[in-house]
Amino acid sequence: MTTKSPNQVQLLTCGERRRLKYGAAPSVFDFKNTSTTQESDRAKRKRLRESTQDTCTPMIEDLPIYMDELIVHHEVVVDQSSTSISTSMPEEMCSTAEKEIQCDIPTLGRFSIEGMKLDTKMLSYYTGLNGYDHFMLLFNILGPAAFDLNYKCGLLSPQDQLFLTLMKLRQAKEDVELAMLFKVCESTVSKIVTTWINFLYFQLKELEEQFWPSKDIIKEHMPTDFAKKFPNTRVILDATEQPIHKPSNVEAQSKTWSSYKHKNTLKTMVGVTPNGAVSYVSSTYGGSVSDRQIIEHSTLLDVGKFDAGDSIMADRGILVQDLFANQNVFINTPTFVKGKSQLDPEEIV
Repeated sequence: MTTKSPNQVQLLTCGERRRLKYGAAPSVFDFKNTSTTQESDRAKRKRLRESTQDTCTPMIEDLPIYMDELIVHHEVVVDQSSTSISTSMPEEMCSTAEKEIQCDIPTLGRFSIEGMKLDTKMLSYYTGLNGYDHFMLLFNILGPAAFDLNYKCGLLSPQDQLFLTLMKLRQAKEDVELAMLFKVCESTVSKIVTTWINFLYFQLKELEEQFWPSKDIIKEHMPTDFAKKFPNTRVILDATEQPIHKPSNVEAQSKTWSSYKHKNTLKTMVGVTPNGAVSYVSSTYGGSVSDRQIIEHSTLLDVGKFDAGDSIMADRGILVQDLFANQNVFINTPTFVKGKSQLDPEEIV
């Protein structure tokens, strides 16, 4: 049996696995030589954590490593004059080195009307208003009651609550998205929207009579082509239906079921002037109510609403000629096909 030289690899059999005997294989790489080993980043961070228990001043040469620790403990500082935030050291680690490690991270932050003050385009996109001055005009019209509503949200100002509500109405955004944009919870968004819609209704309801323009104003702003063909038109009427969740009450299900939309809806009669301005909005009824029933209970039949000789343009389904006959108001509706495949030439003219 031959004897192996010291430089040869010796094997130690342990069970079924063969392993190198410790110290059997020489190496030119001395991993255990502490004199040439550099401190690892992980060990340096550990040393820094232990050292910060007694002092809050980090070594300047260790700042690149120290930044990793700050990512976990950073605080956000919002700059009102720009759309950015900066990360900085926590107060317990404050030092002169703080200025060396601050950085700017672009973000929109919390949505607010002040943040949109100079961005007229986005404010118009979210609310439909012409700008910040237009928004503040609406807010001031609502009066001081806006600061004393039954539901008060300490996180958002009354102006921001109105801004949130207008975004909900204009963009039909979900509560979860609004909660993310305004940094509040979904239940808060729901309460704000419900409170402000009711508040807007009662405050703006007083202006209902101002929405109905005089005949002279309508003629002044009537489109030229429209004036040539329908010069006496006072209002254009049509009904709109808003889908709703199916009510749990059986009677409410029946009253809100729309045979036209094949779902539960709320129905409202809306009127606009020939140039497109909304001039009339009726009360809201269940989807099963007919257009005629809405008009029968509306203020359109009030004496003095129309002048003799006025005409109402309406959809063919609004059959209310007899209701306005005593006021000498004509209902202008499209001609019915009456079961035929097409209209006669005389009817088209």
